[in-house]
Amino acid sequence: MADPSSYRPRPGEIPDSPGVYRFRDEHGRVIYVGKAKSLRQRLANYFQDLAGLHPRTRTMVTTAASVEWTVVSTEVEALQLEYSWIKEYDPRFNVKYRDDKSYPSLAVTLNEEFPRVQVMRGPKKKGVRYFGPYAHAWAIRETVDLLLRVFPVRTCSAGVFKRSAQIGRPCLLGYIGKCAAPCVGRISAEDHRLLAEEFCEFMAGRTGTHLRRLEREMREAAEETEYERAARLRDDIEALRRAMEKSAVVLADATDADLIAVAEDELEAAVQIFHVRGGRVRGQRGWVTDKVEEVTAAGLVEHALQQLYGEERGDAVPREVLVPALPEPVEPVAQWLADRRGSTVDLRVPRRGDKRALLETVQRNAQQALVLHKTKRASDLTTRSRALEEIAGALGLDSAPLRIECFDVSHLQGEDVVASMVVFEDGLARKSEYRRFQIRGFAGQDDVRAMHEVVFRRFRRYLQERQRTGEWGTGASEAPGGRDEAGPAPAERAAPGADVTGAEVSGPEVTGQQETGPGTGRPPRFAYPPQLVVVDGGQPQVAAARRALDELGIDDVAVCGLAKRLEEVWLPGESDPVVLPRTSEGLYLLQRVRDEAHRFAIRYQRGKRSRALRAGPLDAVPGLGESRRQALIKHFGSVKRLRAATVEQIREVPGVGQKTAEAVAAALAQAPSPAPAVNTATGEILEGAEHAENG
Repeated sequence: MADPSSYRPRPGEIPDSPGVYRFRDEHGRVIYVGKAKSLRQRLANYFQDLAGLHPRTRTMVTTAASVEWTVVSTEVEALQLEYSWIKEYDPRFNVKYRDDKSYPSLAVTLNEEFPRVQVMRGPKKKGVRYFGPYAHAWAIRETVDLLLRVFPVRTCSAGVFKRSAQIGRPCLLGYIGKCAAPCVGRISAEDHRLLAEEFCEFMAGRTGTHLRRLEREMREAAEETEYERAARLRDDIEALRRAMEKSAVVLADATDADLIAVAEDELEAAVQIFHVRGGRVRGQRGWVTDKVEEVTAAGLVEHALQQLYGEERGDAVPREVLVPALPEPVEPVAQWLADRRGSTVDLRVPRRGDKRALLETVQRNAQQALVLHKTKRASDLTTRSRALEEIAGALGLDSAPLRIECFDVSHLQGEDVVASMVVFEDGLARKSEYRRFQIRGFAGQDDVRAMHEVVFRRFRRYLQERQRTGEWGTGASEAPGGRDEAGPAPAERAAPGADVTGAEVSGPEVTGQQETGPGTGRPPRFAYPPQLVVVDGGQPQVAAARRALDELGIDDVAVCGLAKRLEEVWLPGESDPVVLPRTSEGLYLLQRVRDEAHRFAIRYQRGKRSRALRAGPLDAVPGLGESRRQALIKHFGSVKRLRAATVEQIREVPGVGQKTAEAVAAALAQAPSPAPAVNTATGEILEGAEHAENG
């Protein structure tokens, strides 16, 4: 526990101007980001007598080891910078909303040549128009099914679309009139895009225009005695009205507004948002958060506004935002919202009338969400805490291992040796911290040497970063620039007789691959050590991992191994394993960590093997780079089809000339056809890369 006076800035050092400040822990990781109208006054509040601080604030300042700040011109700039840093650093003491469930949205992919209507979950993509989110996916599909009668926009996947174009026949929706069938040329790309834009306008609440147009066309058809067409238009109008009835009218004045409500207790808070467009509830979503910092209802509302509109622009920000409490001060937040919308946003607390009644309904939803979340989480928190305590007791640790790293080695009969590192914090997977390693030069299935190499490299990076940055405790910015550990690394130290190259590479789960290090004000993630290292294996693997740590002089990280055969826990230097009960929550957590490392390693190994099988013969073609290799495989579909192609057919691939096509044909003609892999235990012929075995 640090003493805040040890890193308190000297008197007069902090400017009396707007800005954003960051607290860092002893490892340099940002643990809290805040903004202030006056940095001097705000930071002075953190360095008063500890007894006078809120318990959560006291925990934060005693966990921190340094503080730094950035001066800005206005409070609006401070709000923008605070949002950017919270998103970048993910500080543990800031309010972090997480969805209480996964909400689907209706998406229209306007970034494609032929826009597609579909149900989407997860992060938003550029160029896609979203509506919702909605409570249930089936509700979206029912609405879309009704609207396709009037707006027959494409809903099929890229594979179905391409297949229909190849065979010259549309899918079933094209035959029954619920798709304009652009795949077979029944409608041009321009007309189909216009159809998709009309669909978006209707979903955005501009329904009257389309209803009046259809009613006018129906009357004209009836006057011209085109009764069949008039009947179809009548049915289209009825379908649109049924789709509109699925969204309840809550505000009679066709208001566009978002209503935000907050329910909280001493430890947690729940936020509910209703999206009202055209007076109808078009979407709903909810968040929950741990109150790891001292925060009021107004502060929770401000954080909710940042998360809700941080990535939004234009019409996605409504004209009205109704909240239970206004942020303090409210002017910078209102200006920030207006900048994102491009016009004035009315941010206020409704006092009476329909809007007040609707906000009370949203408030009841927030309270119910908080109760439901606490009911679900009670057992989870208890179970995770008990598991960590059982692990600490079984391994003789001084405290529960809040950060656990697990290593696993995988290969295929001694070839394509790779390794994985997965991270669990507070008993939960931290996928943004996962890493994978490429190892070359080990002959045979030598898991022990590979395990020693991987652990040595990971913790050597930890020592290098800690030494390079001076423990990250000074807040200095003038230090050698760090390199992102997510990218390829230079050749690493090899064990005796080994040839190890390259290797710390981020896995598919890793996000936010940005440059790290002192030059960016953020510590590399390898600079943050675990309390416990788990290896997949028994006594030999544990001894290898412990030896790697001893060679580096690291004695404050515990090591254990989990053997698959009997699920025994091995400790360094012990001749007998620790046997945890089968019903132990600690054993279950170790199994989850080990299995996740195994999955991550196998996925990487299979991917490498699959790529080698798909395009191996092309690697020997001089002057043929990765882009053109991929273009060839994409054009022909497989190496087998490419092998059967003529030089003229190969030349049809963009970027491939006569000489390159001849070189490709010659290389494939000389290369032997790949033999199928066989399972040595069963004699079964294995396909592709799915026969990768764990080392």
